[in-house]
Amino acid sequence: MGIFTETLWSPYVVGALIGLLNIIALRISNKPLAASTTYLKVSGMIRKVFQREKVQRNEYYSKKKTDVDWGVMLVGGIIIGSFLSANLSGDFQITLVPEMWASNFSANFLPRFITALIGGIILGVGARWAGGCTSGHGISGASQLSIVSWAAAIAFFIGGILTAMIKYSL
Repeated sequence: MGIFTETLWSPYVVGALIGLLNIIALRISNKPLAASTTYLKVSGMIRKVFQREKVQRNEYYSKKKTDVDWGVMLVGGIIIGSFLSANLSGDFQITLVPEMWASNFSANFLPRFITALIGGIILGVGARWAGGCTSGHGISGASQLSIVSWAAAIAFFIGGILTAMIKYSL
């Protein structure tokens, strides 16, 4: 299996492969690599099970249909591929508190959960305000030389670096 059983891949190789995938996706299907809208669509699908009429009247979901589309298949493929990769490399494990978090902050699950929840909410709101996430702007938009995407990607990096500096200097 060779490369498929490795626990770590070169970030340069992975970056080049993601760039190649982006070119192929744009060329073949005219669809960008993007993920954040998918989470909202899936939440709409789940909500539709319990509150169909509310979802049908919702202005956002009238623009972004809650159907299984390219983005849903892409995110599903990412999850399945990650699972297969972790299993093939023998690195798969279920961990409530990652070792790095436990050694730097706490082995307690609750602070980790609350931090992840707040981070996820901020990421989701930020992605909606920016019109896309790191993959939508940083990979697809930047490769199409979108100035807005370049500005967003630079802001993502600055925000990530500042957050890491603040978080790990405490």
